[in-house]
Amino acid sequence: MAADWTLKGQLLGACNCDWGCPCSFDAPPTHGTCDGVYMWHVDRGRFGKTRLDDLSFGICGHAPGPLHQGNVTWQPVIEKRADESQRDAMLALVSGREGGPWRIFAAVASKICDPVFARINMKIDGLKSRVRIGDLVEVALEQIRNPVTNRPEELKLVKPTGFTSKWADLGRTKTMKVALPELAYDHSGQYAEFSEFSYTAGK
Repeated sequence: MAADWTLKGQLLGACNCDWGCPCSFDAPPTHGTCDGVYMWHVDRGRFGKTRLDDLSFGICGHAPGPLHQGNVTWQPVIEKRADESQRDAMLALVSGREGGPWRIFAAVASKICDPVFARINMKIDGLKSRVRIGDLVEVALEQIRNPVTNRPEELKLVKPTGFTSKWADLGRTKTMKVALPELAYDHSGQYAEFSEFSYTAGK
């Protein structure tokens, strides 16, 4: 039987595509392939009776083409300081078996790597947010700048049909580096997004 769960918090995303991320518009990735990072920080959440407040987890991935065509490799990253029941809860979520956006990620996966357990340090501040996971993952967001005036641009994508969030502030990365056991890339200076999420079981 599926668990009863609910999560609310913030989501950081980054990939190797140009601003806006073609996936948001059901278009092919800018450079043909897709390398990306999604990190969720839970303000308030539970999985059954297990509390997940103030924990973070994420997935890093590589797709040889458009995500919807599949053959994607995902590597979960789970907060090391979580206790055993919290780790089990986050692993159950990212597996896709419990629904939420991870059901979509799992549906296009050809390989889900063994999870990496590490201390996740996240600072949440809109498009100034950042995450560092030791020497394994580093992502720092910033606003896109106007190419003529060099002034920061404020861009927002509103997508009621979105599966990770219903809106996102669009930016770029100052840094986006991944050095995991089965995935490694550096796409600093490309697409980034910040959003808030609210998920419940069965949706």
